[in-house]
Amino acid sequence: MNLLSISPVAGMGIAFCVVIALLLVVLLCVSLKLKKVGGADLRKTFAAHFRPTNIAYMALFTALAFVVTFLEFPIFPAANFLKFDFANVFFMIEGFIFGPVEAIFSIGVKELLCLAKSSSGGVGELANFLMSSAFILIPSILYRFKKGKWWVALYLLFACILQIGVSVVVNRYINFPFYGVLFGFDGAALFKSLWPFVIYFNLIKGVGISLVVFLLYKPLSRLIKATAERFDRRKRASAKR
Repeated sequence: MNLLSISPVAGMGIAFCVVIALLLVVLLCVSLKLKKVGGADLRKTFAAHFRPTNIAYMALFTALAFVVTFLEFPIFPAANFLKFDFANVFFMIEGFIFGPVEAIFSIGVKELLCLAKSSSGGVGELANFLMSSAFILIPSILYRFKKGKWWVALYLLFACILQIGVSVVVNRYINFPFYGVLFGFDGAALFKSLWPFVIYFNLIKGVGISLVVFLLYKPLSRLIKATAERFDRRKRASAKR
């Protein structure tokens, strides 16, 4: 196959997959806590992140997040391409319970699933991956060190601010230029006229998702941890037989 013959849309889809793969590798490396790691340590780290119970809940959160993308809706008629959904609720809760590696892995899988119904060839999915990861990453890391509802509220505030900043960059340099080329308009000029809607939209989305997460994360965390502990006890009991 001649690489020069690949269309820009297909190229972006391939690039999207490569970016996700690279980010996941980086996350796994960071999770080793910068210590010198041998093969056994690497296997232990991988096993810690991808235990059977973790994988089961990752699949559940990913499936729920994918389903709610079919319920997305616009907020501003003047920028109806900006559509609100609650997918990040599941990823943020997953990040609090299991950690950033599991949450961002699930975001990547969900965006790969969204490629099946995408009209952007992966560009929109890449943008969503970057914005969702920016929203999830800092709170799910900081929660490992300091817990409590007021700390969670502070982490969610950071998440909203970071998502707004990343969304401006992503829309300016990825979304608007791509759709400008695809539909034949000046993406930079259109962004200049619509950038306030990008900020307002992501502010509303971030606050809305944060409120839902703040109300749900603790009850769900208790339920999931209790289920995981029960599963682990049964697994250890079976192994001793």
